[in-house]
Amino acid sequence: MRGGGRGHGGGGLGGPGGPSGPSGPGRRGAAPYGKLRELFEERPPRADRGAVRYLVLDAVSDAPRHGYEIMAKIEEKSSGAYRPSPGVVYPTLQLLEELGHVRATARDDKKVYAITAEGKRELDEHREDVASFYEQSEGVWEDRADELFELTHLVRRLMRAFRRAARRGRLTPSAMAKARTVLEDAVAKLEQLLLDA
Repeated sequence: MRGGGRGHGGGGLGGPGGPSGPSGPGRRGAAPYGKLRELFEERPPRADRGAVRYLVLDAVSDAPRHGYEIMAKIEEKSSGAYRPSPGVVYPTLQLLEELGHVRATARDDKKVYAITAEGKRELDEHREDVASFYEQSEGVWEDRADELFELTHLVRRLMRAFRRAARRGRLTPSAMAKARTVLEDAVAKLEQLLLDA
């Protein structure tokens, strides 16, 4: 992630952490979805404090919004995976206003923010970063929750086999080296299989 212009640095938009998104209760396969995230998916993304301004600029790029509307817009675009706190958004809005990237006006006794021409130029320089951040938030496993959950049983079988071997004193350096070779070969074959699918 590139830092912002005008001498103001910024961290990357993507990163581990942040609150988990909803698993969608009420659907078949919804119950194991949270466990699937643990096994198959990276943790939900979190915008670095200095870089959240690009998400804020993006949130006001199509219409003026007040602070909580901006938070809701970011949450919506991240499929519920990330919602910045007021303690992050309002200082960011103040910074953007000082930089001339947003302009504040009053609406229904609330302060709303609209992007300026300078803000649009700044956002355009970081469009790919914003798109990349939101791509990390997409729930790619949800449509295959049942099938993927079945794979977790194979993972558990593997871990049980390692535990049994360890308890019986059979998890020797030689056995570990052979197991590593088998697993590396299996992973390589699976990667090729999925690449060709």
